[in-house]
Amino acid sequence: MKKLLLIACAATVALGAAGNPARVTAKAEEEKMPCKAAYSCDYDSGTVVYAQNETARLPIASMCKIMTLLLSFEAAEAGVISYDEQITVSENAAGMGGSQVFLGANLSYTAEQLMKSVAVCSANDSCVALAERIAGSEAAFVAKMNERAAALGAENTLFANCTGLPKDPQYSCAKDVSAMLREMIGHQKYFEFSKVWLEDFAHPDGRTISMTNTNKLIRGYEGCDGGKTGFTNEAGFCIAATAKRAETRIVSVVIGADSSKTRFAATKGLLDYAFNCYENIKVLEAGKSLEQKLTVSGSKVKEVEIYPETALCVFGKKGNRDGLSVEYVLPETCKAPIAEGDEVGCAVLYKDGVEVMRTRLLSAQTAERYSWWDALRESARNWN
Repeated sequence: MKKLLLIACAATVALGAAGNPARVTAKAEEEKMPCKAAYSCDYDSGTVVYAQNETARLPIASMCKIMTLLLSFEAAEAGVISYDEQITVSENAAGMGGSQVFLGANLSYTAEQLMKSVAVCSANDSCVALAERIAGSEAAFVAKMNERAAALGAENTLFANCTGLPKDPQYSCAKDVSAMLREMIGHQKYFEFSKVWLEDFAHPDGRTISMTNTNKLIRGYEGCDGGKTGFTNEAGFCIAATAKRAETRIVSVVIGADSSKTRFAATKGLLDYAFNCYENIKVLEAGKSLEQKLTVSGSKVKEVEIYPETALCVFGKKGNRDGLSVEYVLPETCKAPIAEGDEVGCAVLYKDGVEVMRTRLLSAQTAERYSWWDALRESARNWN
């Protein structure tokens, strides 16, 4: 295999106004956020943009429902439940206090209805109904929540219930919440729920209540399409949110703000700073043919175009491509036959000599093997 090295042009672009990103965080690296803990990072790579008291063990209120939803999506994808199945609500679930959609005991609702009500209006009764259906009891479900948190590397998280209502011992931290949200939003079904602003919830007994999204940034911040709020007297005002602009998705967490207004302002500040100063730099575009071609032997086609299967991107300061390089790993010559879409090599993205990611290189064309007659004519041509 030969290795062809393409060095990306190094260019530093002046950030201008990006150096003063937001009201709440004029200089995010230096300023303290108006909350007990805060954290923001790139969704794809997990690269930290801002961190304040990020591993402190704190109550997180309803943000623990991120894990409840994550396990529900995973249960649906594993076939444990289906979105359209009817779930009968127990008296225990129907009797939950706090935010709720007032489920009727012994009435049945679809799993999708219950999951949507958790995502949109933080329904405690729906959380417990889902937990009991998936694991048999809320206690068994909480054990699964803690197992899943451990698998995510959430070292400063302990769940005591599936709702986030006060119960000791129960805690998490800003960094762990971001990890849970990053995992949960990997399930695209979630975005069908999270972007709902106002919707009626229909009960099988004829009642209808209105659900309003608790995440005001859905309508108040460009690119915000998901997140989870939380509030208890112990936890203060909390929010985990995500927003996407162009190729860049940011996840942010705020814990323990003193008001709802403050948590949303702090989140806007974190997101503004990230989007103003950072980006996912696309070095190779998925599906776009490269200038480099692959030499083919044993075919009338002498070379084929190649393209990356997925994009190669790296998260970093806007306009700064210093230290980026791409290595193409390809054979000197590839023998026919080659079908369009066949893997022929790989492209590896490096940052300061360290591998960031890689993607397969695929053939953009078909190169059929010589027929007997083609081979004879080629031999005669070479003889002459």
